Amino acid sequence: MKDKTEIVKSWLKGWCLSREVAFPVQYKSGFNVFVGDEKQKERYVFPDLNEDFFQLARSIDEPCVYLKVSTSPDQFIGSIPEKWQLQAQGYLMTCFHPMIFPETSLAEGYHLEFSEYNTTFVVRIVAENGEQASIGRVSLIDDAAVYDRIITEIEHQRKGLASFLLKELEKIALLKGFHNNLLVATEEGKLLYENLGWKVYALHSSIVIPSKD
Repeated sequence: MKDKTEIVKSWLKGWCLSREVAFPVQYKSGFNVFVGDEKQKERYVFPDLNEDFFQLARSIDEPCVYLKVSTSPDQFIGSIPEKWQLQAQGYLMTCFHPMIFPETSLAEGYHLEFSEYNTTFVVRIVAENGEQASIGRVSLIDDAAVYDRIITEIEHQRKGLASFLLKELEKIALLKGFHNNLLVATEEGKLLYENLGWKVYALHSSIVIPSKD
């Protein structure tokens, strides 16, 4: 794939498709997305830490506007106003080859459901009682398959559902000719992805001024 800025931009465009919000617009050396959610009004995403990030951190006073940057929090946390709150560490991850899956079949008592919107493909794993056990999305944009909101409900974990779900999502991406995989993982998700052959490309650090509610 391309350089860091292009990778971050492709990931963010895929995120926007998945979340059904408008594409990012250029903001200086980064990107701005109007999210429009009461918990996240908008987000600024910077591939690199520089003065553009620090200027925003000094000038923004309203809550629920996120600043995100592909670097360690140690690089900026001591140099921004104390009103900002550091969020859980994220990881921008890449996998530029087919994922490495163990030989697996879908656990007994579950079935798959498929849907799509906006070049985003959704796979659900549903239990016999109709309860959603696991869900994930892959958005196809530029030359990237962007995986988003991969969730397995607690009572359905440890059954290999997340790996099976990812395999089904990857099948769709490969069928459409998309081989470059991107996502942002949580601390918990990072190990699953590493086991499937993903690598951490960059840290994905976030700060926000919390709502007073």
